[in-house]
Amino acid sequence: MRLLILGGTEFVGRAVTEEALKRGWEVTVFHRGRHAASPGVATVLGDRTAEGGLAGLAEGEWDAVVDTWAGAPSAVRDAARLLAGRVARYAYISSRSVYRHPCAVGLDESGELVGGSPDDGDVEYPEAKRGGELAAVAAFGDRALLVRAGLILGPWENVGRLPWWLNRMARGGPVLAPGPYDSGVQFIDPRDLAAWTLGAIEQGLGGPYNLLCPQGHATMGELLDACVHATGGTAELRWTAPEKILDAGVAPWTDLPVWLPPGELHDTIHAGGVEKAIASGLRCRPVSETVTDTWTWLQSLPGEAPQRTDRPPVGLSPEKEAEVLDA
Repeated sequence: MRLLILGGTEFVGRAVTEEALKRGWEVTVFHRGRHAASPGVATVLGDRTAEGGLAGLAEGEWDAVVDTWAGAPSAVRDAARLLAGRVARYAYISSRSVYRHPCAVGLDESGELVGGSPDDGDVEYPEAKRGGELAAVAAFGDRALLVRAGLILGPWENVGRLPWWLNRMARGGPVLAPGPYDSGVQFIDPRDLAAWTLGAIEQGLGGPYNLLCPQGHATMGELLDACVHATGGTAELRWTAPEKILDAGVAPWTDLPVWLPPGELHDTIHAGGVEKAIASGLRCRPVSETVTDTWTWLQSLPGEAPQRTDRPPVGLSPEKEAEVLDA
């Protein structure tokens, strides 16, 4: 298979690149040159947001393209139009954020969607992803695969959620652990997302698919226990009721990454329906494997973990954590 990846040097794009190489595919990576591409790929440099930035893709044919773009939908539109006659299938890495909130427990791909346009410039994330979907479908029709990923945790993460928990556990001592212990969490390891996406391309699948581990696959307790174990076991989890955490002014999701208290937002993020993807071959590795491999990756880095410049850093300050624990 000849695969073109639009943005294949970071996080999800890197995972797709590595999976394709493992399968023996011929991989071309189109990127801006800000990060090194994986050994073994052909590289085309260009900035899809600049005038003439797609010139490097004016020629060439591929069996499939995987597009990880999360910005202006017009960039997806321009790339998809340019490639429509020379690429068999277009896989766009979208997001479950395209569903209108709140989402019912178990919501599948038939859920109501936010508005969006393939001609949009810079818009909010949900509208940007929906516009990107529409751009891919406009150019490729039923040859467009819409990968609606949920929370993504694992090696190469550049948002900082799982790395923050791992680094916090590595410091040891009492750790504010947000309850309930058995609260379900849903996420997808980027390597599982990559394996399913390439498998779906091989199967000739099209249309939308929710990509998450199934409900019941992991809990907040299991996630944090795995973080403690992976980092040496010196951290002491102090499980605290959601009400006490919220009353202390601690923000779910940002101050304590991944965690959401029971309620509407938790069900929207951590209780999606994934039966369609499971039936088509999605397999999710144990949470302990995702955590351990992410810690191994973090320790291999010469410096700090990568951080997207368009996302604010996440995590609770040591001072605020101590204040809440003392209370």
